[in-house]
Amino acid sequence: MSYQVLKGTHDVILDEAFSYSYIESLLAMFAETCGFKEFRVPVIEKSDLFTRAVGQGSDVVRKEMYTFLDKGNRSVTLRPEFTAGIIRSMVNAKLFAQQDFPIKGFYYGPVFRYERPQLGRYRQFNQFGVESVGSDSYFRDVEVILFGYHGLQFLGLNNVVLKVNSLGDEESRTNYRNALIEYFSKHIDEMCSDCKERLNVNPLRILDCKVEEDRKIIENAPKIDDYLSEASKKRFKAICDTLDFMEVKYEVDHSLVRGLDYYSETVFEYHYTSSTGNNYGAVGGGGHYSNLVKEIGGPALPGVGLSFGVERLFSILKDDNKLPEKPALDAYVMPVTKNDLTVRNVLTITDILRTHGFKVEVNLEGNSFSSMFKKAEKKNALLAVIIGDDEIDKDMVKVKDLLTREEVELSLGELIPFMEDYLSARAHKHEHDHECSCGHHHHHDHDCECGCDGDCDCDCENGEYECDGESCCCGHHHHEA
Repeated sequence: MSYQVLKGTHDVILDEAFSYSYIESLLAMFAETCGFKEFRVPVIEKSDLFTRAVGQGSDVVRKEMYTFLDKGNRSVTLRPEFTAGIIRSMVNAKLFAQQDFPIKGFYYGPVFRYERPQLGRYRQFNQFGVESVGSDSYFRDVEVILFGYHGLQFLGLNNVVLKVNSLGDEESRTNYRNALIEYFSKHIDEMCSDCKERLNVNPLRILDCKVEEDRKIIENAPKIDDYLSEASKKRFKAICDTLDFMEVKYEVDHSLVRGLDYYSETVFEYHYTSSTGNNYGAVGGGGHYSNLVKEIGGPALPGVGLSFGVERLFSILKDDNKLPEKPALDAYVMPVTKNDLTVRNVLTITDILRTHGFKVEVNLEGNSFSSMFKKAEKKNALLAVIIGDDEIDKDMVKVKDLLTREEVELSLGELIPFMEDYLSARAHKHEHDHECSCGHHHHHDHDCECGCDGDCDCDCENGEYECDGESCCCGHHHHEA
């Protein structure tokens, strides 16, 4: 019998798994730079945590949660989102009594929603996100918006479309809800079954309907900005003014509501179209929440958060050819022997190299010499460490540079210093072999083809440069760093 993955799930293995780790680690590093600390919460929670926090009117609770009875006859749910669990963990750990505000956390891991699989979206998928809890300053909303905007730039995505909106405070939402009920009641017979249900549960969800015929009706629906309280208008204007001040491009989208009922005031999304023309829509988003902490049993504190879909980010970076290559092996160790004792010594040497932090593979299958070289090249190794019976007897090794084909013979005591120096020199050359804004390459170790002597420290685009060297063909002077 052949077993296949369930519909809407997928294996993440080999180079793809490396790419996922790259995305998550880069975002985690940026989150730590911004003062967020990591949270890891269970993948399974009591069902009422999500029904209470996310909202009975949301599609997530109504149609998408994986909910079942455990052996103790308790209703449990695979998490459909992270925020409720993160807030629960803060409440359980009594962080609100112990910490200065805001409490800032980041997370990543799998979530589960029973929905139609589509481009970059699965029933089990991975999210990365942040939460900032305990401060009602609109600047904290801006900080989280900026984290997402620059986090995507950190990954190399520079054409992100940021969309923002305000759902208003409780007074605003009540007034707007009543206006939507009045408007949609006149058209609801022409709309889909989901919209009919949403009208009674949460009419704001109708604005998120994707049915083409319904969209025509939704276009003429009342707009939230006409129903915002003065306080909500003032808060949203302050956020937009701050984004303007910081020269962050954005669009105000009054139809933006997000899919979770706990949002209030500011909501936002990041949209992206890849270089191949794939429109991914929202690759991430979030918003402010005023009552969520209290709903989960904590004090009446506000918060703001966002999340990204890692699968979508992977697909975008793949489309845009911005995924890194898997790092090369530092060395591939080749035992040239039929003697088990020699192989044991080779394995010992390999183990020593690994404990010193080198990325090393070893051939233990007794392949031919030429076959081992093919394997080393296939694994993109930089060096081949060749060890036979004679080398073990003499406490020597042969090291061959697989790029230049140069070979040296070293004592075992010289091997680690040699590899450290070799890899350091490669890293130094890589760091100083780059393109400047004039479009030419500049190197420390020799003159470049444009005649510039040394590294390029100019900013040709803005006309800022220092004259301390030969003239480059871009018309500016470059000094040696």
